[in-house]
Amino acid sequence: MVPFDDDMGKTVSRGTDADRYVGNRIRERRVMLGLSQQQMAQLIGVTYQQAHKYERGINRISAGRLYEIARVLRVPVGFFFEGLDGSSDEEELSVRQRMCLELARNFTQIPNDRHREALSQLARVLAAK
Repeated sequence: MVPFDDDMGKTVSRGTDADRYVGNRIRERRVMLGLSQQQMAQLIGVTYQQAHKYERGINRISAGRLYEIARVLRVPVGFFFEGLDGSSDEEELSVRQRMCLELARNFTQIPNDRHREALSQLARVLAAK
């Protein structure tokens, strides 16, 4: 965390860019799995507020907690650091990942089973072309 002095002379810590990046990766994966922040918080044994702070990069995540998050989200710990160096190929992939997350989130919100199946078939047909 990066310490700084606030207006009253107290030292305050804020998350680094890496903390925010890891938090964003956690959020992306959680959304991809269709978990709410509350559900994930319960699964990793923290409060909703703490899970929210992890995802925003406000609070740092200990190695043990990151391991637990990776286990719950069914990814290797290294997943949270992929693309952290900011190379352009990974940046382009990140845009694609965000689109996939949005698609997955919207897909899970479709209440009708027949509509979800039709959309899934449409995607298969379009991908084959």
